[in-house]
Amino acid sequence: MKLLIVRHGDPDYTIDSLTETGWQEAELLSHRLCRLNIKDFYCSPMGRARDTAKPTLEKLGRQAEILPWLREFSPQVLRPHTNRRSIAWDWLPQDWTADKRFFDREHWWDNDRFAQAGVMEEAKWVWQSLDDLLASHGYRREGEFYRVETPNEDTIVFFCHFGVECVLLSHLLGISAMALWQGTCALPSSITTLTTEERREGIAAFRMSAFGDTSHLYAADREPSFSGRFCETYENRVQRHD
Repeated sequence: MKLLIVRHGDPDYTIDSLTETGWQEAELLSHRLCRLNIKDFYCSPMGRARDTAKPTLEKLGRQAEILPWLREFSPQVLRPHTNRRSIAWDWLPQDWTADKRFFDREHWWDNDRFAQAGVMEEAKWVWQSLDDLLASHGYRREGEFYRVETPNEDTIVFFCHFGVECVLLSHLLGISAMALWQGTCALPSSITTLTTEERREGIAAFRMSAFGDTSHLYAADREPSFSGRFCETYENRVQRHD
C-alpha cells in the first residue's frame, strides 16, 4: 500500500485559497497525479487544500472524501516570552530546544504550553482517525506495526497541510512531531511518499521513500515557492523573517 501526502499549493491565507502561483503549482501537480493509478483521494476541508486537489479531480472526473482531521493542525499555543498565540510549531530554535522533551517521541507533548492548548488531544484524534482509515484499507494498527488483513498495492492520496503532515509522519515513523515541524519543510504542492513493507507475512510497516518531492515543478522549469520557510541569512530582507 502506498500513501501520498500532498501539501497544498502556494497559499493565500487571507482567503484560504491559493495565490496565482499556487494555482499553477496545483495544475503541474495534476499532470503528475493523473498518470498514477490512484484508488482513493482524501482531502482537508480547508479551501487551500481543496483548491489544490481541484485540477487533479476535475481531469480524472473523481471526487475526494473530505476528512475533518486532515485540516491544518489547529491548537493555538502561547509562545515563550510573548503573549501571542500561534500554531504549535512557531517557536524560535533557542526556545524549543531548551526543553529536551520535545525531542522524545513519547514526551514531545508534555510541555506545559502544549498541555494548555490541547496539543496531545488533537494529535491523538488525528492518529486514531488515520489508523481507522488504514484499517478500512486492510492495514490495522497493532502496537508499533500494522497487521495486514487485506494485502494490496493500492495508492491513496491525502491533500492537506504541512503541520498535520508532520503529525501523520510522527505516528507512521515513530518520530517527535516537534522535531519534524522544526527540522523539515514540505514546500507547496510537494508530495511525500510512504509505502508498506511486508518482510514477514502479515506484518507491515510504512517506510518513507520521498519527502517533500517537488520534481513536478522542476520538470516545468519552476522553482518551488517559499511559503513555510524563513530567511536563509538574517541580512536577507527579501525572505521571510519572524
